[in-house]
Amino acid sequence: MKPPVAKRISHPHELHGDVREDDYYWLRDRDNPEVIDYLKEENHYYEEIMNPLEEQSEEIYQSMVDRVPDSEVKVPVEHGPFFYYSRLDKDKQYPIYARKRAASRESLLEATEEVVLDLNELATEDEYLNVTVQRMSTDHNLLAYLENRDGSDRFTIYIKNMETGKLLPDRVPNVFLIGSLEWSRCGKYIFYVTVDEQQRPFRLWRHRLGSDVNNDELLYEEKDTTFTLFMSKSQSGRFIIVESSSKTTSEIRLIDADSPLSPIQLLDERRDGIEYDVEHWGDDLLILTNEEALNFQLLRCPIDDPDSREKVIEYNENRYLQAMYLFQDRLLLFGRENGLTQIWMLRDDRLEKIEWDEPLYSVSLVSHQSYEAKEVLLQYESHLTPRTTYGLNLLTGEKRKLQVEPISGEYDPSRYRQDQLWVVAYDGVKVPMTVVYREDALKSGPAPLVLDGYGSYGANSDPHFSPYRLPLLDKGIVFVTAQVRGGSEMGRNWYEDGKMQNKRNTFTDFVVAAEYLIEHEYTTPSKMAARGGSAGGMLVGAVSNMAGDLFQVIVPEVPFVDVVTTMLDETIPLTTLEWDEWGDPRKQEDYFYMKSYSPYDNVETKDYPHLYITTGINDPRVAFWEPAKWVARLRAMKTDDNTLVLKTNMGAGHFGASGRFNHLKEAAECYAFILDKLDVAFE
Repeated sequence: MKPPVAKRISHPHELHGDVREDDYYWLRDRDNPEVIDYLKEENHYYEEIMNPLEEQSEEIYQSMVDRVPDSEVKVPVEHGPFFYYSRLDKDKQYPIYARKRAASRESLLEATEEVVLDLNELATEDEYLNVTVQRMSTDHNLLAYLENRDGSDRFTIYIKNMETGKLLPDRVPNVFLIGSLEWSRCGKYIFYVTVDEQQRPFRLWRHRLGSDVNNDELLYEEKDTTFTLFMSKSQSGRFIIVESSSKTTSEIRLIDADSPLSPIQLLDERRDGIEYDVEHWGDDLLILTNEEALNFQLLRCPIDDPDSREKVIEYNENRYLQAMYLFQDRLLLFGRENGLTQIWMLRDDRLEKIEWDEPLYSVSLVSHQSYEAKEVLLQYESHLTPRTTYGLNLLTGEKRKLQVEPISGEYDPSRYRQDQLWVVAYDGVKVPMTVVYREDALKSGPAPLVLDGYGSYGANSDPHFSPYRLPLLDKGIVFVTAQVRGGSEMGRNWYEDGKMQNKRNTFTDFVVAAEYLIEHEYTTPSKMAARGGSAGGMLVGAVSNMAGDLFQVIVPEVPFVDVVTTMLDETIPLTTLEWDEWGDPRKQEDYFYMKSYSPYDNVETKDYPHLYITTGINDPRVAFWEPAKWVARLRAMKTDDNTLVLKTNMGAGHFGASGRFNHLKEAAECYAFILDKLDVAFE
């Protein structure tokens, strides 16, 4: 079967004296039947290409399913009189959220389970389902949760009566997927954030239970289209924290959760480039800010005197502080040091780092724990250690192991290796990589290898354990993550050095990582794949133009590849929010810099590696037409006979199919394609 050919319609666009010919601009119109027909043709071609790999794909999928444990039960989190947890049974697509009423963790075995929310009952076969935020009222009688069924960022609030199991008539549409729902402490009001036409969270509302949603009161509107509006509750429950933020600036308002009708209080007006977070602790507010501190410092002010500032600890430029977790008896800080996630406990006015045995790991705090907790839950994992939950005694600092996530089938960590590598970038900066492989994978010379990366928004690519990766490791595949600039792995400067006019560092860091792996005989170009999703898809897409000859196959998933067109169109969801990340192409300097790396604008008449590209028709983050246009241009210009496929999910958005087994099926198809091109048999 021949690949589809998209028609070319000249669409010149002139800006800053530069004429961009966009022959595939017409593909952005999802209401045009020809666009849908083209996407369906690409899907049909994808199915034809994948048909010979069906057996291998099914074998990979079954090997992953075999690693699904009979039951996965999260360590219960104490909140009020209940311990809350989720469990996921082997035959279920979705988790079941439950709770037990118990006086202590030790008495949980005898307590009776009460199902809070069973997503499997909400789901219907082959339909998308996403439930994100769940918030229980202070008296634990009402559950408010967010539900979406089309893959967009527009969710609906539902409220469930825990005594009757019935839904209240109160239903609120158009709510953002995260950071958008909180209760007053009296349980009579909910506060929520809705989105605008571009799916930007921008309005804060108050709803009284039992009243008409159309009469809800608008409390605040964020009119600056480069800012978004989010909400959270302080660990103590005393305040609802409302944050307006761009990529570089924040502004916080407080709502007294005990007095939900009181006026909203502005804490500190926005100042360009100044970011801050706020928490409540006793009679004080704690403020984590980058003001005069690139890697953030911790300050304190009395609730009744928010303009005063006092240092809690001395600033340390080698310690990147990212979050505060306040409990009645202790303050914990989360951040990064030496390229790894860390947790510190404040004791006697100094920070003590929680120590771990392995040299390479990730650690975090479990969210929504009780403010009165004496023991808090930490989660730890590495490439070799499954996610492990510890209880940290806040008084003594001692930790005890509570649970190791189960793995179905045999697993001996001594058979595998994890390493941290460092490669010198073109400008002399040392870039870290993490590597995981079976102990004998490299003994016979260069091995098949998958290199992935992200490098945007300050997001990090930290070591993690995946039981579904084990079957591939056992086939000798080496997995490497390049922690390129644009993330925050090495601190806030790591992010600043990989955005705006420094964005090309993200791509060149990835290229030198690939060159290092070849030079040091981890792999060869014919045995190496590159993989990245969303902004990571842009990363590997740009690399396909810059250094595609280093790879046999590249997998850009939901890739952000038409950077200039998207950033010029303010009607597209999230565009205005991104100008502080990529630049504003209405400015000449930004325009030409973005155009210099935008994957779509830099397709050349040359050979490209095999390409496996995905998108979702309802994706609000990376519109489906970006990868569709890119594929059309690649088909018209590339000079090789390598395989190029575009898979469009016609019923989902940015995160692909919902449901655990559907996710595994998609992953197996992708790996079947990769292994086939790397000439690796899975049997």
